[in-house]
Amino acid sequence: MRVVLSGGGTGGHIYPALAIAKQCGAEYPDSEFLYIGGERGLESSLVPKENIPFKAINITGFRRKLSFDNVKTIVRFVKGVRTSKRLLREFKPDVVIGTGGYVCGPVVYAAAKLGIPSIIHEQNAVPGLTNRFLSKYVSTVAVSFEGSGAAFPAAKKILYTGNPRATTVFEADKTKGYASLGLPPNSPIVLVVGGSRGAKAINEAMIDMASSVSQLGHISFIYVTGESYYETTKSAIAAKLGEIPGNLRVLPYVHNMPEVLACTSLIVNRAGASFLAEITALGIPSILIPSPNVTNNHQEKNARSLESSGAAEVILEPQLNGGKLFTAIERIMTEASLHGKMSAAARKLGKPESAHLIVEEMRRLVRSQGKR
Repeated sequence: MRVVLSGGGTGGHIYPALAIAKQCGAEYPDSEFLYIGGERGLESSLVPKENIPFKAINITGFRRKLSFDNVKTIVRFVKGVRTSKRLLREFKPDVVIGTGGYVCGPVVYAAAKLGIPSIIHEQNAVPGLTNRFLSKYVSTVAVSFEGSGAAFPAAKKILYTGNPRATTVFEADKTKGYASLGLPPNSPIVLVVGGSRGAKAINEAMIDMASSVSQLGHISFIYVTGESYYETTKSAIAAKLGEIPGNLRVLPYVHNMPEVLACTSLIVNRAGASFLAEITALGIPSILIPSPNVTNNHQEKNARSLESSGAAEVILEPQLNGGKLFTAIERIMTEASLHGKMSAAARKLGKPESAHLIVEEMRRLVRSQGKR
């Protein structure tokens, strides 16, 4: 199978595409891939590391307010479609997959106009502008949240797959996670992380909460600050307490997050869609602090979907402080029945087979074209 992947801007769009490629390669070892992304997007550095051929187009997103820059964006879109058509004709894919971000707009649109089967995957409970636009043209819209297909009234087919990133994490080795943290197997772990780049509000709550973690001495607390916040957060905790508690580790970044998640008992995090897919696949209870600085407040809607199912507690950023956060952590980690119920609820929402479902749909579309 020959597959073109596109998606970019953030890891939340890129990692699902890479998970699809990995699954497709596992199921169909003779598959060939081409990734079309943005010139300046994160995908331009991440994708080549996965040994997937990468081609770039010049495209920018629309501004939500009236701006002359939107005229430039339309011009770039038209040029992007032209470039994408050329790349697609050269590569001759059997199917094209878009996982969100404005860069996949011209790529998937070009595929539709060339009659190439296409799929878009929407990670969030509230769809992005690009995917709403593309839903009218693609063969299939795959969604991460059950019921969110209603946001695509013009779609030809809606498929509830979950997020393919869940498959990658579900297969992670937790023994490697414990080893990387220097902790004995089956140690209870509370992981506090503000996303790959960190979050100021969560780091401030970490500092505020640090004086309390020793009350739960049998539990290891892992604070992942983000590179830019690491020194200030660690120094602030040390200055406040004199020394960092023995059951607390402060890290700038975790490079093996799937393995660390696999051994995590409770996570405190933002509510990005890919992360939620990962923790539900593993059945990890969560305390979610949605970012208020995202389009259409989609992180809170993501978080509320887990909360309503009993898999998470939600603390909005204006109400966040160390005391409130520690109280929630202590309750979940010391009430075994609550922890168990939240874990079961999370696992019920998880779809570890997500990447396989998308690959299966890809194969169906290819066969519908009379190809094997």
